[in-house]
Amino acid sequence: MDTPKLFKTLGAGTLLEVLLIVALATTLIVAAQKLLPWLADQLHGKRRLYLLAIVPLLRLGILVVTFVLIVPLIVEPSLQNMVALLGTVGLALGFAMKDYASSLIAGIVAVSEMPYRNGDWIEINGIYGEVTHIGMRTVQVLTADDNLVSIPHLRLWNDPIFNANCGRPQLQCAADFYLHPVHDAAAVKSVLQDVALTSPYLFFDDPIMVVVHEKPWGTHYRLKAYPIDARQQFRFISDLTVRGKAGLLRLGVSFATAPPVAGKEA
Repeated sequence: MDTPKLFKTLGAGTLLEVLLIVALATTLIVAAQKLLPWLADQLHGKRRLYLLAIVPLLRLGILVVTFVLIVPLIVEPSLQNMVALLGTVGLALGFAMKDYASSLIAGIVAVSEMPYRNGDWIEINGIYGEVTHIGMRTVQVLTADDNLVSIPHLRLWNDPIFNANCGRPQLQCAADFYLHPVHDAAAVKSVLQDVALTSPYLFFDDPIMVVVHEKPWGTHYRLKAYPIDARQQFRFISDLTVRGKAGLLRLGVSFATAPPVAGKEA
């Protein structure tokens, strides 16, 4: 196929129109990525997460509309030309940028299937944090140590993705206690439930659970509850742990100690 039959002859007016469309799309994307997260930070709960989830969808919609508007300006609008152009672009992406193209496709899948959204707390390949930005190629996660990690969407194909809250403002937190096996289990369970009930971070609409596991070295108690906001999870766990330990000491319970590992110091 001859090139003149595939592409139109671009005049100054057409070039100006293409530039205006690109400039407008860029402005809208930048404004959405700045304004919507700012508005979301003024809100709480589900409204904040819903507003954050709109950002990647809105950006994808702007890119699609931009593509649809620009292509007819530079390509002769026929089925044969469109098939040839898309086939050429697909082959170029497949051979030259396989991983990059795979990440882009995975990014589109992530936007449509939403295994993670802005505001979700996720873990991918041992990295745990809050999703702050979903780009076309990567998802940015802010960890508890205040590190911003960019993870390619390519991980979506092979790695499990753990989503702690899945669009909800609350997520389940757990505080662990390891006790000597000789104690009153009912009294311990009651103390731990009271500790959760009196926490200033507790979200009362979700249940409190105390899970007990008997181990060869002692008894493992896991206190599970939900904070008001997912961003309070580390303060909530610390509060449960500190006050839970104090309550158990007042009860006179002894904590379990693990035996020394062979070949290592105790």
